Amino acid sequence: MHAFDVLGDPVRRRILELLLDGEHSAGDITTVVTDEFSISQPAVSQHLRVLRENGFARVEAQGNRRLYSLDPRPISELDAWFEPYRRAWAHRLDALDTEIRRGRRNRREP
Repeated sequence: MHAFDVLGDPVRRRILELLLDGEHSAGDITTVVTDEFSISQPAVSQHLRVLRENGFARVEAQGNRRLYSLDPRPISELDAWFEPYRRAWAHRLDALDTEIRRGRRNRREP
């Protein structure tokens, strides 16, 4: 599965947002996600599996608990993929900012 396919799902993005704050148990993740998205526990487990199998999340077994944490490598790879696009847009956005400032200044002048 491509990284964009993984991140294209709002449930998986929400799980990653939770993991940004640190390690969470599968039960804690399930509680938040089932409340916010009205999906079942098995559905949350499937999303966690997709994140795990595609390298976005790590899992550690502690007794009967499963603790999930974020693996930043795939996100770093996406960030590197976006860099050429970011550079291309930065110039255009800077030019837009200049034009907006120029327009504001021209409105203030008599």
